[in-house]
Amino acid sequence: MDIEALDQVLVKIVEKKNILSQLNYNDKNYDQVEEELHDLEDDFVEQYGEYLEDILADVHDELCPDNDVLLPIAYLANKYVKEEDKGKVVYHAADGGVLVDVDEYPDKLTRLVLVPKPTRLMLQIGNHQEEQVWIAK
Repeated sequence: MDIEALDQVLVKIVEKKNILSQLNYNDKNYDQVEEELHDLEDDFVEQYGEYLEDILADVHDELCPDNDVLLPIAYLANKYVKEEDKGKVVYHAADGGVLVDVDEYPDKLTRLVLVPKPTRLMLQIGNHQEEQVWIAK
């Protein structure tokens, strides 16, 4: 698996999602940006879906076995925050992902979110805590 190529495609999707999140439905560019996003997502699932679904199945088995594994694009946030850390671009999920039931956090809202730079799965716990549960290598 070409992890760098996976990350580059994921960054394109994240950037397109961020653009779309800044538009309202009445914006003349909304439909075009949304269509471009769906095309990127379709290509992503076609190219990396099987690989990511296997990883998601392993993560689900370990953390949230009572929840079904969904398509990898379901684990994308609706919006990402882009920051620079020591000269490198880093993304953090701001909103979205897949709600999961994690026994370790019974009274907390938990989500699994796919994040680029590097490609990784984050478990968001409540509003202010997160753990990296997988990283592409």
